[in-house]
Amino acid sequence: MHPDADLLQRLADLERRVAALEAPGAAAGPAKQRGPSGAGVVRYSGEVDLHGDITWEIALDARAALDLDDEPRVAVLAALGHPARARIARILLTDGALGTAALQQAAGLASTGQLYHHLRSLTHCGLVEQDGRGSYRIAPRAVVPVLVLLTAAADVAGQLR
Repeated sequence: MHPDADLLQRLADLERRVAALEAPGAAAGPAKQRGPSGAGVVRYSGEVDLHGDITWEIALDARAALDLDDEPRVAVLAALGHPARARIARILLTDGALGTAALQQAAGLASTGQLYHHLRSLTHCGLVEQDGRGSYRIAPRAVVPVLVLLTAAADVAGQLR
């Protein structure tokens, strides 16, 4: 085969591949989704094995996300917004369910009164729950969202770059 013929064949193959990638509906990457409002879609997901296999995925129209009531989400952000409560959440994600004595010690809190004060905020907004044995844990439905919130906060704070 002539060297130019090989080059022409490779070029033709490359052009076919590019055309296939640029074709409507091609899998060249995720297409931008607009959602019902046309403002876009916000999504997050996770597959974790932290004291049980948990898979979570949320996709919400961006305008609908902005239209949600602020009070419940601000309660969650406020609960995680205190260093002791963020530490308690990280400890429960890392170690799993813990009783009050172990959780108080791990969180470095001076009294059970301090622990219960912080647990009240975390349980009130649905991040933490008490299991049947009296131990506290991150609610299974909140595991991935808590990880996402902590990771997103770290991103905004510049910790991930």
